[in-house]
Amino acid sequence: MKFVSGRKLALCAVLAGIGAGAAGCTATENRRGYTETPGMLEAIRVGVDTKQSLQAALGSPSTMGTFSDSTWYYISTLQEDELFFEPQETDRKVVAIAFGPGDVVQSVQAYGLEDGVEVSFSRSQTPARGRELSFLQQIFGNIGRSGPLGGINNEGDDPRNRR
Repeated sequence: MKFVSGRKLALCAVLAGIGAGAAGCTATENRRGYTETPGMLEAIRVGVDTKQSLQAALGSPSTMGTFSDSTWYYISTLQEDELFFEPQETDRKVVAIAFGPGDVVQSVQAYGLEDGVEVSFSRSQTPARGRELSFLQQIFGNIGRSGPLGGINNEGDDPRNRR
């Protein structure tokens, strides 16, 4: 019976640890939304297909138009997650199908990740009437303001009467 030396055993353990660590660094892909099939766009016939025929062929849409159901959207995204970093969206496909009179397909549009537009939200705040209260003023400010039945003592203390 042949024994393995301590150095060889330690080398094998280090190599196994490096291999396990490298395997943990690979990105995982997450597909979400509608799974597009090859030839999906070509199969949609403008002026022929209806909502019922599309729902039978493609399934329910991911979402519909905001104010009416005359536009259907089939949305799919591909994200890559790597360790503890923020997931990165690497692919997005949006198929917008507009319906005309009689629920017949009027147009089909395909959009990708490159067609997206980033919207920056305003961090501004609307100023409110009144004054800024400290933490202690908020906690202790109402002591003695309410009457014995929980009502307001006078009209001057009523916040609705402040101008």
